Amino acid sequence: MTSAPVIVLVRPQLGENIGKAARAMLNFGLTEMRLVAPRDGWPNPSAGPAASGADIVLEQAQVYASVAEAVADCAQVYATTVRKRGVTKPVMTPEAAATTIHRDPARSAILFGPERSGLETDDVALARTIVTVPINPEFGSLNLAQAVILVAYEWSKGVALAQPPVVELPDPASQDELDGMIAQLDAMLEAAHFYFPPDRTPTTRRALRTLLTKPGWSTQEVRTLRGVLSALDGAKRPKIAKGNPGGGLRQRRSNAANS
Repeated sequence: MTSAPVIVLVRPQLGENIGKAARAMLNFGLTEMRLVAPRDGWPNPSAGPAASGADIVLEQAQVYASVAEAVADCAQVYATTVRKRGVTKPVMTPEAAATTIHRDPARSAILFGPERSGLETDDVALARTIVTVPINPEFGSLNLAQAVILVAYEWSKGVALAQPPVVELPDPASQDELDGMIAQLDAMLEAAHFYFPPDRTPTTRRALRTLLTKPGWSTQEVRTLRGVLSALDGAKRPKIAKGNPGGGLRQRRSNAANS
C-alpha cells in the first residue's frame, strides 16, 4: 500500500498559514505535518481557528530543528519551488510527482518553503526532485495553503476519497404543465397589450416559448412561477367591497345631493 506523503513546512511564519495548510491537507486525505523551526514557535494559538476543524493534523504535527532531521526517514524528498535556484535536479509537475509517489512504496516528503521567500537553495539541495507548477510568469505568487492544496489534490486522485453527496433532482415538469404556464403568461401579456406590432406577434410568442423551455423546469418551479403570475394578475384587478358592490359610491352621491 502506498504511504501518504509527509508535508513538511519549512520555517513557516504565521500560525494562520499553518492552520490553512492543515485544512488543505485534510481535505485531500493527508494528515502528517512536520514543521521545521516555525518562526513563532509551536503550538501556535492562531493555527486552530484557521484550520477550520483539521485539528487532527495540528495535534499530530511534529517540530524539527532542521530540514535534514525532518526528512531523515524519507526515501524520496520533493521540494516545491517555482525556480530551480541553480540546483540541477529532475523537475516534475504535481501530477507527475503524485504518480511517482503512488508507484513507490517508500516514504516520501514534500517540502514547502516559508511564505515570504520560499525554500532556500540549501533546502532544495536536500531534495531529490523539484516540484513546480506551470504558472503565470508575470505573477508567480502562491500562498502556502494554495501550494499545499495543489500538491495534495494531485496526490488524492490516486486514493479513494468520499465523493460529494449526490443531490436528487426534482421531477421535471411535463409538457402539459409547461404549456399551461406559457398559456397563462401569454394571456396576461395579451391583456396588457404586450404584443405589438401585431405582425410581430408570432415571432415574439416563439421567442418567449424558446426562452421558457430552455431551463428545464421542474414541476415545483412551474407551480411557483404560475403562483407568481396569478398573484400579479390578481393585483391588477379592481377591489370590490364585499356585500354591496358599488354601494359606497351610491351613498356618497346621495350625501352630496342632500347637502
